Amino acid sequence: MKILGLSDEVVELIYSPALIDHYGDVDLVLGCGDLPFYYLEYVVTMLNKPLYYVPGNHDHSIQYMSDGRVVDRAEGGINLDGRTAREGSLLLAGLGGSIKYKSDGVHQYTQVEMRWRAAFLWRALFANRLRYGRALDILITHAPPRGIHDAPDPAHVGFEGFLPFLRLVKPRYLLHGHSHLWGRNQVTCTRYAATEIINVYPYRLIEVPDVRAR
Repeated sequence: MKILGLSDEVVELIYSPALIDHYGDVDLVLGCGDLPFYYLEYVVTMLNKPLYYVPGNHDHSIQYMSDGRVVDRAEGGINLDGRTAREGSLLLAGLGGSIKYKSDGVHQYTQVEMRWRAAFLWRALFANRLRYGRALDILITHAPPRGIHDAPDPAHVGFEGFLPFLRLVKPRYLLHGHSHLWGRNQVTCTRYAATEIINVYPYRLIEVPDVRAR
């Protein structure tokens, strides 16, 4: 299965008819936050493939579209924040937002708050393990785990609670954004326990081996 991961930046190649030429054969689109709804809607309209996304710390709950619409979601996509889904044989879940660095920040959480969000999500995933023999295949987040692809500044510290979650749930992949890449030497893929952690900023094609459905 080919997955197009997106995050943080409107890319000219993606937001153009060239999208079909380069990525017309993808099977699934996953948005990892800080992307305007019009951009996500364009991608899902052009590719006509399933779209799941989570919010980032710069995403507002209400967005104003060029055609006059006031929207609270990307039409044609599913907001996976704090939720689970099954797409084909893949088991998906999402945890949006970043570390809290502003008192009035939207989609910002303390380390303790994100631990509780992850724990609540695990309760829903437990049913997957009983039914399918595994809890989760892909977790999409905005921020990375603490100490993996994050940075020391107050806005880009990763979440500590993701690490025990990954050890417990054992997803095959965690896809995230938030950590912008400024140099070729920056690490974008890291193995942690059973999970491949991938920074998709600003877009990335990922080929995932098929999972036999149960």
